Amino acid sequence: MIRAALAMSRAAADAVLDGETLAELRALVDLAEGVIDDFAGAPLRDVELLVTGWGCPPLDAAALAAAPNLRAIVHTAGSVRAHVTEACWDRGIEVTSAAAANAVPVAEYTLAMILLSGKRVLERARGYRESHVRDNWPRDVGNYRRTVGILSASMIGRRVIELLRPHDLHILVHDPYVDDIAGAERVTLAELFARSDVVSVHTPLLPETRGLVGRELIGSMRPDAVLINTARGAVLDQDALAEATGAGRIRAILDVTEPEVLPPGHPLWTDENVLITPHLAGSQGNELGRLAALAVAEVARWASGEGFAHPLRRDRMGLIA
Repeated sequence: MIRAALAMSRAAADAVLDGETLAELRALVDLAEGVIDDFAGAPLRDVELLVTGWGCPPLDAAALAAAPNLRAIVHTAGSVRAHVTEACWDRGIEVTSAAAANAVPVAEYTLAMILLSGKRVLERARGYRESHVRDNWPRDVGNYRRTVGILSASMIGRRVIELLRPHDLHILVHDPYVDDIAGAERVTLAELFARSDVVSVHTPLLPETRGLVGRELIGSMRPDAVLINTARGAVLDQDALAEATGAGRIRAILDVTEPEVLPPGHPLWTDENVLITPHLAGSQGNELGRLAALAVAEVARWASGEGFAHPLRRDRMGLIA
């Protein structure tokens, strides 16, 4: 039977791997007891498969030297950048992650925010609570024939496009690395921002995407357009964004910021044209069960010799989160 071990923070293990999941894993592999959160001195010699999660230490050359039989990594979260090193790829270790499962709630959050912002739900609810007067005939609300721009046809971006298709919306997409996407019009980056009523950012944070959404693109957005960011805060020029939203020219919905918690007194905190949520779009609560289920399915496939359904490739690592 394949020897496997868990490598992640103990908090991540407690959150993602419940008793049922652990029982399923033990039915598939010989799972070592406990959770490894530090590879120094860890019993890795016989381990062929690592089930990793948030907080997994880097699998560098020293860790791999202590794990001569390691052949595969199943990650129970999205990005593997923090722990899958070049040494892993050099060894030829097979890698998979639960990114596809984590994309589901992020896309659901994005769809909800697109539709809610089109109806101006949060602003109107606040006004209603203060005035006790219904605004029955506003002409600046609604989602009929709105234009939604998707920045990056990533796994999440594609899922958002799928969820948007049943609605009466025109969908634009910008991604220089993909071909045509059904139901979406491919446009340049400049067109995406100039033509969209809502722009939703799904690009990974890479050296070339840091500050990608800068002052010029933000300045080109339509009056009262909405900018949604569920990717990484550093993709946006937050100073330029704060100026645009502070002036009431556009609105923004930010599930991520740079830094992750903005300092007290930052103008975005008190800007009525900005909604900030605490990085909650990704898997939380019972949604963590979806990550665990995908990981168990990948372990089952690998243990049976089928190979991973969601393999990660070394040559794609420069394009994904």
